[in-house]
Amino acid sequence: MSEENQPPAKPEANPVPSRRTVLMLGAVAASSVVTIRPALAQTAGSVLNCQIPVPDPGRSGQYVAPDGRVVSPGTPGAFPPPGRPLRGEDVKNAMRGRPLPGYGYSQSQAYTNYVRRLQAGMSGFTCYASLQMPRG
Repeated sequence: MSEENQPPAKPEANPVPSRRTVLMLGAVAASSVVTIRPALAQTAGSVLNCQIPVPDPGRSGQYVAPDGRVVSPGTPGAFPPPGRPLRGEDVKNAMRGRPLPGYGYSQSQAYTNYVRRLQAGMSGFTCYASLQMPRG
């Protein structure tokens, strides 16, 4: 057969990308990393600044028992609510065994136990749940 009678050559199934294509893909990947990293850092920062009211606003004026239950004022061993919501960063440190700033060990434990009892739909739950997420 002569060259004129041969069927056209099939294109390669896995063509090798050109240097230009590889460089363009690298540039796109690098810009993605530059864009995503600040967003992750901002998310981590906002998680540490979130707030958890103790107890939730619907039960304000109630006290917190050592096991974290919300009880009526005057219950023996119960603590009055903190004067302001707890910060996410302080709660995260308290869950690692440190006391909450401005409170003694027992009071910190009671407030931390309250936070551990939070469930979906309760004020402060989203903050607590985000503190549990692993950060990479």
